[in-house]
Amino acid sequence: MQKTFTDQMGREVTLEFPPKRIVSIVPSQTELLFDLGLDQEIIGLTKFCIHPIEKFAGRTKVGGTKKLNIDLIKDLNPDLIIGNKEENTQSDIEELAEYFPVWMSDIFTLDDAMKTISQIGALVDRDPEAAYLNHLISAGFNDLKTLAAQNQIDKKVAYLIWRKPFMVAGKNTFIDDVLLTNGMINVVQQDRYPQITLEKLKTLNCELILLSSEPYPFKEKHIEEIQNAIPNAKVMLVDGEMFSWYGSRLVKAVQYFFEFQKELY
Repeated sequence: MQKTFTDQMGREVTLEFPPKRIVSIVPSQTELLFDLGLDQEIIGLTKFCIHPIEKFAGRTKVGGTKKLNIDLIKDLNPDLIIGNKEENTQSDIEELAEYFPVWMSDIFTLDDAMKTISQIGALVDRDPEAAYLNHLISAGFNDLKTLAAQNQIDKKVAYLIWRKPFMVAGKNTFIDDVLLTNGMINVVQQDRYPQITLEKLKTLNCELILLSSEPYPFKEKHIEEIQNAIPNAKVMLVDGEMFSWYGSRLVKAVQYFFEFQKELY
């Protein structure tokens, strides 16, 4: 049976339903598909789709999110490819869409993330499982928002994602929305992921600087480097997956942020 869906870029995607040969090209959405109960249906994923790790080894790796092996994907002959506007390269997606149904997400907020879970659930015939995940995520993040308000966290924060050059998460990003939910105010007003110098960052008077574990793998040694340049801010390492993965990882993120908030009050 053929069925048509509209993806988050407004594109109509017609596929054989339910899909039996899925290639997922975004790590957080790959994890979501497995957590929705799919297994044999997922025939291809990227080299970064490491969760759940026990599922990773047995799947064909189709390159990285930004540089897909198009020929290998063609050989797999999927009946559905699931990607993301920010994570994947436009030229790759346009080429794949000439041959296969490609459904794309476009996510900026927690509400967007839950909408995506619902839509992917419908796409792969797992509506009840998706609804249950969203129930857990909605309840958990509502509690986090309440806790942050009760404890008046209200911290001015910068979230670093890259070094040489330093880059930060700005406005209109999923990370910015997660920060706000946990009582933190992003001092970076530019959109997306601007470059910044430590000298400029110092002028923004942030109270907290978060160093993400991904995409750049910040380590303990970088805390000292940044602390020396900006002595009035607290510098912390954080788990980037918890701040930037927008699938079922958000269920695990709830407990992470309960513990994280405790360090801030």
